[in-house]
Amino acid sequence: MLNSIQTLSDVETFFIYLIHEESLNFHPDEDFKSYINVETRLPSYSPEEAELRNKLMEACFEICEKEGVEIYDIGLPFLLDRLK
Repeated sequence: MLNSIQTLSDVETFFIYLIHEESLNFHPDEDFKSYINVETRLPSYSPEEAELRNKLMEACFEICEKEGVEIYDIGLPFLLDRLK
């Protein structure tokens, strides 16, 4: 997983990682602390893991705003492809 988000390519890479490596059906507005494992009903992430992902997502929003790109348009195609 990336340690920082610096470019739109990093945003895409982070989204792909969440979808394909962590099998997460995520929404950019959602706090990572709120995700739970469907089978165990336990949090998907430790507080530290959630905080890291929240910071990375915040950086994604900042990069997208700076570049004039809608963050939701970046993630949706990757998520829809995974759901096929």
